[in-house]
Parts: sequence; C-alpha cells; structure tokens
Amino acid sequence: MSCIVSESEVEEAALEILTELGYGYFYGPDIAPETPDSQRVTYSDVFLIERLRAAIATLNPHIPSPAREEALKKVVRTESQDLIHSNQVFHNMLVNGVDVEYRNNEGEVVYDKVWLFDFKEYCNNEYIAVNQFTVVENRNNRRPDIVLFINGLPLVVMELKRPEDDSEYEDDDLIWTAYNQFQTYKDEIPSLFRYNAFLIISDGQEARAGTITSSRQWFTSWKTIDGENTADFLIPEMEVLLKGMCNKDVILDLVQNFMVFEGDHGPIIKKLARYHQYHAVNKAVQKTIEASRPDGDRRCGVIWHTQGSGKSLSMIFYAGKLVVDMDNPTIVVITDRNDLDGQLFESFARCSSLLRQHPVQANTGAELRDLLSVASGGIVFTTIQKFLPENSEDSFPALTERSNVIVIADEAHRSQYGLEMKMSQKDDEARFSYGFAKHMRDALPNASFIGFTGTPIEFDDRNTPAIFGDYIDIYDIEQAVKDGVTVKIFYENRLSRIDIVAEARDTLDTQFALLTEDREEYESEKLKSRWSRLDAVVGSKSNLKKLAADIIPHFESRVATLEGKGMIVCMNRRTCVDLYNEIIALRPNWHDDDDLKGAVKVIITGSAADEKSMQPHIRSKSKRMKIRDRMQDPDDPLKIVIVCDMWLTGFDAPCLHTMYFIKWLKGHTLMQAIARVNRVFKDKPGGLIVDYVGLLYDLKYAMANYTRSGGRGKPADLKDEAVDLMLEKYEIVRDMFHGFNYRRILTASPKEKLTIVREGADFILSLGRTEQQSKHERKRFIQHVTELSKAFALSKPHAQADLIRDEVGYFQAVRSILVKIDRKTTTSKYEVNSAIKELVSRSVVSEEIIDVFDIVGIKKPDISILSEDFLTEVRDLPQKNLAYEVLKKLLNDEIRIRQRKNLVKSKSFAEMLQRAVNEYKNRGIDTVQVIEELIELAKKIRDSDKHNEELGLNAEEIAFYDALAANDSAVDVLGDETLRLMAIELVGIIRNNATIDWTVRKNIQAKMRVSVKKLLKKYGYPPDMQILATKNILEQAELMCSDIVATA
Repeated sequence: MSCIVSESEVEEAALEILTELGYGYFYGPDIAPETPDSQRVTYSDVFLIERLRAAIATLNPHIPSPAREEALKKVVRTESQDLIHSNQVFHNMLVNGVDVEYRNNEGEVVYDKVWLFDFKEYCNNEYIAVNQFTVVENRNNRRPDIVLFINGLPLVVMELKRPEDDSEYEDDDLIWTAYNQFQTYKDEIPSLFRYNAFLIISDGQEARAGTITSSRQWFTSWKTIDGENTADFLIPEMEVLLKGMCNKDVILDLVQNFMVFEGDHGPIIKKLARYHQYHAVNKAVQKTIEASRPDGDRRCGVIWHTQGSGKSLSMIFYAGKLVVDMDNPTIVVITDRNDLDGQLFESFARCSSLLRQHPVQANTGAELRDLLSVASGGIVFTTIQKFLPENSEDSFPALTERSNVIVIADEAHRSQYGLEMKMSQKDDEARFSYGFAKHMRDALPNASFIGFTGTPIEFDDRNTPAIFGDYIDIYDIEQAVKDGVTVKIFYENRLSRIDIVAEARDTLDTQFALLTEDREEYESEKLKSRWSRLDAVVGSKSNLKKLAADIIPHFESRVATLEGKGMIVCMNRRTCVDLYNEIIALRPNWHDDDDLKGAVKVIITGSAADEKSMQPHIRSKSKRMKIRDRMQDPDDPLKIVIVCDMWLTGFDAPCLHTMYFIKWLKGHTLMQAIARVNRVFKDKPGGLIVDYVGLLYDLKYAMANYTRSGGRGKPADLKDEAVDLMLEKYEIVRDMFHGFNYRRILTASPKEKLTIVREGADFILSLGRTEQQSKHERKRFIQHVTELSKAFALSKPHAQADLIRDEVGYFQAVRSILVKIDRKTTTSKYEVNSAIKELVSRSVVSEEIIDVFDIVGIKKPDISILSEDFLTEVRDLPQKNLAYEVLKKLLNDEIRIRQRKNLVKSKSFAEMLQRAVNEYKNRGIDTVQVIEELIELAKKIRDSDKHNEELGLNAEEIAFYDALAANDSAVDVLGDETLRLMAIELVGIIRNNATIDWTVRKNIQAKMRVSVKKLLKKYGYPPDMQILATKNILEQAELMCSDIVATA
C-alpha cells in the first residue's frame, strides 16, 4: 500500500510549525563543514560553536573575553565515559551558570558565573531548527531528522516517521521505531545527547517526549497548548506537543525548573515534567505570589492530582520554582506522619540540585524554631505534630513573623489540619483543644499555605478550604488512565471465601455504621475497645490459617499470568507476624532470616519491649529501606510484604499489582492505600485489591465523594467487569476459529500439540477472500488475543478464567507464530519486556524462538534458505498458508539484506516477489501455485550468486556491475568483461568523490554525475540508456555512502 504522507512531509510539517513559533531554520547540509555557509568545523561537532560564542558574549558583557572563552571550553568539553553523567554536568552548567574566575582591574580574583541562556527574557536567546543534521562519531554516520538549537546548543532531537500504514508493521506502531533509533543513536553518536534536554518521537499524528533515560512507557504525550484546555482531538498530537512544549518561553521554563536527576541506589534517571505537572505548578506559583503579597489572604490553594500521577515530583518542581521566582523564600513541608516525612524528604533530597539547596528535617520543636530563625531560604521538613503546644499552653508560640514563608502540606485533606475547637472527656473532666492547623497558624502567622492531595477534599470539609483555599488544579483518575500515567484498579470481594465466625459478623454489622462517619475524641476509647474484640476474632489462629490457605494459591495464580508483587494489609502488628507464620508453614521455602533473601517479609516497627516472637520482624529504618529496595526491584525474589500501617501511603513500587486487605480502612486512607497498585509497569493492565473484611461500603462511599468533588473516573472497578471483558474477547477469538477444531489440543500429546498450533496459525492465515482481507483478519486476531491476555491476567484467579486457561494459552501460541512471521525483526524489545506471561507451555511454543524455522516445524538449513533441500522441505509442508507466509518472509529478509549492498539486483528481485504476491492477493493463483513461484524466485537468487562468483568481483563491484547490466543491450554490445572493468573503475570514482552528506549536497552530486557520464562515454555505453544507467549508479553510490565515509 502506498503511503499518503511520507516521512519527509512529516518533517516539513514539523518545520513549518517550528517556524510559526519563531524558530530560525537551516537545512543541515547547507551549514555542514566545508560548505560556503559552514557553521561546524567537523561532522563530530554537535553544536554551532560561533553562535554559542556570540550568545555568551551577548549575555555576559561584564565578563572578560578570556573568562568567557574558558567557559565555552568547559561547555564543549563535558565529556565522560558515562553519557547521563555528562548530561547532568552540562544541565547544571545550563541552569546554574558556568563557574569562572578572573582578575579585575585592581588585580583581585573575582569568582563569577557565565550564563548560557537568558531565562528571564526568553526573546534574548536564539532558537534554530536544523533538519538532516549529520553527525559522525567513532566511524558511525547518523543523521537525526530535526535538531533544535538554542544559542547554538542542541537541546532537542526529533526523530520522525510516516503515519502508520498496513504494509509492514503488524504488531507495533511506527512511532516506536523512532524510539528504537534513539537507543541506537545514544550508543553510536553519544556526543549529541550530552547536551540534550529531551527527545521527541512522532509520526505526524501521535507524538511523545521523553529524556535520554526514559523507558518506552515514560515517553508521554503533551495534551494542551495553552495550559488551560485539553487540545481538540482533531489537532495532530505533533502540533500540540511542539506548540505546547517547544514554544520559546515553555521550553526554557522546562529546562530551568522542570527537570531532575535521580539515582541514589542505581542508575541515574533523568525525569521531565508531564504536562499536568508543568501547568499545575506554574498556576500554583502564581497563586502563591498573589497570596503572599501584603494584601494577600495567605491561602494559595489546593492541587488535587490523583495518586500515582507524580504528586511528590510536582511538589519538588513547585518548591524549586518558588526558590527562583520568589527570591529564595523559606519553605516548610508538613506531613502528618514520621514515615511520610522521611519518604518525602528523601525525594526532595535526591533533587537538591533543582532546589539549589539541601533540605533539612526538624526533629523537635526547638530545631524547627532554630531553622526558621534565618532571614530567608531553607527547605524544612517536619510533621504537623511538632506544632502541638505544651500541656499548659492553649496556643503554640510564634516561631517567626516573616511573610516569606511558604507552608506545603502533603495530603492537605487530613483531619489533623483542623481549625475548630474540639472537646475530649477524661476522668469526668471536659478538655478543649484545637486542630493542629490552628497551632500551625499561631506558629507561622504570616506564612502562606498550599495543599497537595491525591484524593479529593471531603464535600462537607470546611477546614481544608479555610486553611489552604480552593482547588488550583485537578488531575483526576479518568485523565490519568487515559494518559497512561496510571492503570485501572479492580476490586475483588473474597469475604465469602473466609468463614469469619458469627461473633465477628455481628460486630461487623455495628462497626460499618461507625466507620462511615467521624467521631469526636471522647469516643475513641470506646472504638478501641470494640476494635480490640474484632481484632481478636479476625486475627485468631483458625482464621489466619484459612486466610493463608486462600491468599497463597490466589497470589500464585496471579503471578503465573502477570509479573509482579503483592502486599497484605493486616489489622495490627500481631496479626502481621501470625499470618507470616501461617504462610511460612505452607511455603517454608519462602522464609529466610537474611533480609536480602526470602520471598515474604513483615514491615512493622517496634522496640525491645515487644514479645520475643515479634523481634525478628522489627527492623531499623535502614533495614526497612533495604527491603523496600528489594520490593521495588521486579527481578528480586521478594514477592510479598505484610504490613499494618507502614507503606500504605508514599510507597511506590510499580511492579506491585495485588493487595490483600484484612484491615478496615475508610475515606482518604482507603483511597491512598489502594492506589499502591495503580502504578504503570511495563504493560501491566491494572491493579487488584482483594477484600477479606468488607470494604465495599466504604469504597462506594469514597467513590461517591470522589464524583461529588468533581473527579471523573472510578477509584476502582469491580473485578467482574474485567471478567466480562475477558469473556467478550474470548468469544471473539473463539469465533474466529469457526470451522476449525482447536479444542483437540486439550487432550493431545506434546507432539500433536505442536502440529495443532501450526494448523491453527495456518487456519487464521486462510481467513479472508483477498490478501488484504487476510492481513486484516490476521491483525484483528493478534489484537484481540493481546486484549484477551490482558483481561485474563486481570481476572485471575476467577473461576471463569480457570475454565478457559488452556484455550487462552492456545490462542497465545498461535498469536506468537503470526507475530514472528509478520515482524521484520525476530522479537520486539517491548514484547520481551512484557509483564503479561504466556500461558502456553514451552513444549508447545518456546518463548525463546528466534527464527521462523521452529515455528513451521522444519529443520534450519546448515548453509542457506536457497538450498534445494530446504526449498523441497518448504514445498512439502502440509500447512500451505503458513508455508507461503514463511517463505515470503524469508525471501523478503534475504532481499532486504542484499538491498544494503546491491540496489538494482535487489530491486529486481523485490519486483518479482511483489508480482507473485499481487497475483496471489487477487486470487489469480492459489496457495500451491504461489509457493512454486516463490521457490523459482529463490532459485534465481541462488543462480545470481553463482554468476557473481564467476565474475571475480567483490560485493561493491558486483553492485555497480548489476547497475550497468540492468540494460540488456549494454550486455549484448559490451559484454561481461567490459562491464566488469567499468564496475571496478566506478568504485574508484565513487570512493574518490564521496564525502559526508554528498547525497544531499547538489554541487558534489553534480561533480559525481559528470564523472559517471565520462566513464560511460569512454567505454561506449549505449547512449539511449546512459540516463538510466547514471541514475542507477548514483543510487547505488548513495546506498554505499555510509560505508565509504566510515572507512575513509
């Protein structure tokens, strides 16, 4: 199928948009080395050096010229064996200035900074787009499509593809081949990426951006141009991304304030803000500036970004930008728990470069007072409990009267942030107290307050708006799932699986009512008493035995189909330990005394005063951190953690996909806990929460509040919805096999199974009356089996899933064959990194198949697929449709390999192949006949190789011989020997004239064309065919260009 929009047209469209944004434009070859308008000394130069030098001079007129030149040298010499480290070093120079020293007129040493960009006035910088920018490094010649330069520095690299068609890519989008190219470019021309801010991939419609360390899943789209409204669906994503990210003020803002480098415990990861973070933070900063003015109300507002959408990172971006835009205010970060304080503090500490300072923790009220005694600056972490006054005091004394203090409250909705007076009763005495927020206001009377939350403010919550103000920005579940930032959460009720005794059921009935409404403090002791009785029942030995016996097979069934980990949430520490013991009794090999080994661990705190049986599970913070690292590592043998309160908020392990609840939670706490499983991980289709205590009522209440607060999407879907989707996809796939009895495989021997799988693939290939219809049916099958596999993984271990398990495995086996036949390369990296596990056993279709020979059950040839024995074996295959597809793929691959060296001959072979395929497409011949034609083509290719050997030419010379011999009259007139001599001489001409970029430089092309014409005339090549011969020769020369340049 011809492509309506070519890659070059996508490139032109991108350049047109960039021009609209005010970018200057250069065609890469026009500014290449050794051209009249050259702006590079060599092809290894990835910057426009004179433009960079001019920008430095313009932006730093007070710096002496020698010091400016020294700064320039530091920038261009940021080389390191490690690409990401070099990128980080350069980024620090870019954002914080290049340190220089020089002597002033008095002879004194002056320490100063040279700035590469003007971040305050973006129009003072130069923006240029260059297409076809050739870079040569370590004998690698690569030409990225578009590079965006700011002040001569290559900050953005774009790789573009045409919009997808049906021609070659059955199981992947073309846009991801651009992503794969970047991975190659980073290895082959790393110098270009030392200066990179971010990368863009696009096919003109879809467009995504990421950093040089971003995995495929974190190349994300940009959904808005103005920051207020999601762009209309009819506007191509490429246009939205370029206008939204690359306009002059936004791109500099992103570089200065919205990029961080993290990597304390492993490789450095460079992170870039997503669109919802960027615009929310900028709105928040503006609100903060307004609220902090003398006439401001000190209420900056609330940012509600659903859990898993990067709230902590948004807080870091916000703090970092405040430091710049508000002249280094003091920032106080408040949490309501010590573990949350530590987790958030670690996140901030990893990003100290962006914050331009190291955050500190205030462990006591006195430390907090000392840290706030400075005139400005500082990022201080503390808990809200630090604002509790002494017993004799009704209010907390003021710590500072300064107005340049910004208080960031994490999870601002919590009840602790109250302002109202409350009464508590003890020993028949009534005592009055205030919420912590009132004391916080007393301590910081002139501070401004902003709240960040992952869950909505309660509809009737008066405290939060009174303290923080109204919503600044909302990013809800629906949008997060749509953007691929989080995955859906599904709910499974297994309360009926565990027969909780009648006493517990009776208690549950009365407790549900209490759980749905807040209670005053004087009731807390009564609640504790009631819960203690319930704890005793749920945590009984007999009940925990039942729970362990249910959880283990449930989880094993889950991980059999979906790579990942699980978490069990218990009512108290004692239950955590007792359940651990029951699990280990059933799976003793899961236990290990070493924290760095074992498949299950308990995460609790405690002291030496706790009973002996709990001591092995009570760990220091550093030991818990090691287990956290293990839990976050998808390849680590640790698969389950058992928790009580810890890790229900703030803990992030993307590979976590299943949570078991043996604890009652409500409201925000429940919403935050279940969000542990909503993180994106490979192709994880969703997370699952398993309920053993009856959370459905509270979950529905939370959903109602979520919707009432303006949120779209559901916090959790019933697991039955995933089961319904699974059955729907199962029926579609099953019906595609109508007329073929695949269920024979359920009782077949291993050898018979292999045959039935091949027969199934052959049957799917036979669908459709035309080749185009057949291709459509094949794609439809692959798509529905992929969707079925995801729904199946979500549904396990539902009884309906167990019933169709073997059939789903069969469908996956057939899909595996079709994908391997269709794909140009044997295995996509994305499929290798899939979290969805294949159900089919290795005896049917190995996950490690790397070629198509095993697929069709024939022996891989020792010498060549063109051998007579091999072609005979293909002819005799019983599955004719499969044989045709395999032979067509093998010939395509063979021709494609030859195309890299010999354009004319490979083009001839490709045309023969296409003629045979077209005739079969139109059903002019049947499957048996088309196989015979393909076999004949294979023999012609083989015979051509024999002729080449007889001529005694090397591969380059043979290619030019074929270009000359394409004209039959030339062969008749001149003969093989003359054409042979001409081919040898042509190689010399090409080698002597080819330079980097000659294929896109018209003057060099003209010189080459003249030399070729002289040669043709010299040997008396037929005049009527010289134009075509010249064209063929120059095309062949272009094909060889990269090899010639690399060895020059």
